Amino acid sequence: MTRRAVVTGASSGIGEATARLLRARGWDVVGVARRASRLAALEAETGVIAHAADLTDADDVAALAGWLERTGGVDALVHVAGGARGSDRVEDGDPDDWRWMFEANILSSQRLVASLLPVLRAAADREGHADLLFVTSTAAQVAYPGGAGYNAAKAGEAMLVRALRQELNGEPLRVIEIAPGMVHTEEFTLNRLGGDRDAADKLYEGVEAPLKADDVADVIAYALDAPGHVNLDLVTVRPVAQSAQHLLARGPLKTR
Repeated sequence: MTRRAVVTGASSGIGEATARLLRARGWDVVGVARRASRLAALEAETGVIAHAADLTDADDVAALAGWLERTGGVDALVHVAGGARGSDRVEDGDPDDWRWMFEANILSSQRLVASLLPVLRAAADREGHADLLFVTSTAAQVAYPGGAGYNAAKAGEAMLVRALRQELNGEPLRVIEIAPGMVHTEEFTLNRLGGDRDAADKLYEGVEAPLKADDVADVIAYALDAPGHVNLDLVTVRPVAQSAQHLLARGPLKTR
């Protein structure tokens, strides 16, 4: 039987790239995001089923779970949606930005798990296994100046994922974490910096081949298509130019 995945954040960036790739690999895909118009365009182009929802809204998440159950269930949750707001020092941070990051990255994950686990368990009983995959960030692993709010939010999401894997021990449910480093997408940094295009472009200036959304989507698809007994607990993926969170080469890569 064709497996079905629900991919959050499917209106742009890594989420959209993942929805496209899984669809091309033969999956049935439900794309979830707030922007209905962008989802509709994706649906028309690829056959991804559009489902508009705000994952910070408990009613929207519950409605998504009910709709999935009524329309055939789901074999994999691919939770990409999230994001960052601001790059202030701790002393200058905007509590509203921090609150949004906690809602978008941690609480949305908890809501999705609580609402979709019954549907995923049903799929595991039927197919032998089901998957919960979360895209966190290397920001969850190493703190950096100006990143505290996002560091805390992504670290919180990563801890949720790792606790969940232990809580589901003994069930045929894979819990997978993909932690990307520098990825050049159309919106992530632009949104984080309040729409400042010059500042967003400067972040990637001189970096040879930062990751693209397609690169991360390829890792996600590999994890989902691996044999059902194989769990990729944590995959950290960076561009070659970024040897560590704080160590980024600018300029051409060349041997010494």
